[in-house]
Amino acid sequence: MREAPFSSEPVTAATAMPIPAVRAVCVSPGGSIWRFRPASETIALLHCSIACCMNPIWLPAQLAVLAKVVDLNGFSAAARSLGVPKAAVSRAIADLEAALGVQVLERTTRRLSLTPAGRVVYPHAKRVVEECDTAQSQIARLRSPPARPLRVAADATYGRVLLTPLVPRFLESFPQVPLEVVLQTSGLDDSCDVAICTNVRDAPGVAERTLGAPPAILCATPTYLQERGTPIKPEELARHDLLTPEGDGPKLRLLLTRGAQRAEVRLSPKLAVNDPAVLHAATAAGLGIGLLPEFLCRQGIATGRLKLVLPEWSLPPAAPLRAVYPEILGADPRVQHFVEFIAANIVPALAHG
Repeated sequence: MREAPFSSEPVTAATAMPIPAVRAVCVSPGGSIWRFRPASETIALLHCSIACCMNPIWLPAQLAVLAKVVDLNGFSAAARSLGVPKAAVSRAIADLEAALGVQVLERTTRRLSLTPAGRVVYPHAKRVVEECDTAQSQIARLRSPPARPLRVAADATYGRVLLTPLVPRFLESFPQVPLEVVLQTSGLDDSCDVAICTNVRDAPGVAERTLGAPPAILCATPTYLQERGTPIKPEELARHDLLTPEGDGPKLRLLLTRGAQRAEVRLSPKLAVNDPAVLHAATAAGLGIGLLPEFLCRQGIATGRLKLVLPEWSLPPAAPLRAVYPEILGADPRVQHFVEFIAANIVPALAHG
């Protein structure tokens, strides 16, 4: 083979031979076709592929930056809050607008405002930030030292009557689990680990355990019944002042059963309220016939201050009582011990005494 002659002359742009763009086609032994592209085209395709894949990854972060910019009314304030350069915030918004294909912010030297598209996007951006904050809060709670008290919130009525006698027994059984107990009506919130309540709303990331539904009864004071008469049949309730839980409208549809018999009565309550304690107080004051959880009336019936009405008829149970807690705390031994203990001890208390 003859070698090309060696030349010591430098190669310049004028003397260099142009290298044509190569687009070759090869056929493999198996018949597959391989296409070779120029380097510039291959890099462009690779960049496009990476950009397409990365957009969904970065989109939540870009939405979070948008929420910060709007909430703090500026790029500089958002950058300080996030601990990044202002240029990074500007780039995140620009990339977000490129990914969505719309402008989300109107930017002038004096004013920053959301565009119509931005007003659509902003609530979702805000939710991204809130979900991140919630995740961090729950992880911090899960990783907190075991010695931190277990925070328990309980419906005020149920807490006073049913939970109060169980707290000392729980502390005796589990001395390593200190408690903080708050009586409230708001159910589960970020300040508590477990809530004992009836007003449970469906929410993602929340677990619950039904503890039981207390039997409901009709009762009144002997004085009221002496003055107004004692109903013998369900339909006679319509002639009395009824004190009932809050319903969906002005009329209450009350179902009663006695063996195979069924009776349905439509009533206009004198008082409808969502707090059993208020109903109990009104009934004990002689204002009418109360529809109440049985456990609230046991002492009054035992002492003669209250008297059962239509005792041979059965009523639908009151709203079920539940233990509610974040799903992430389901593996926390303190939560497990408390929920199991409450379930084992409240359930018998809810039954007829």
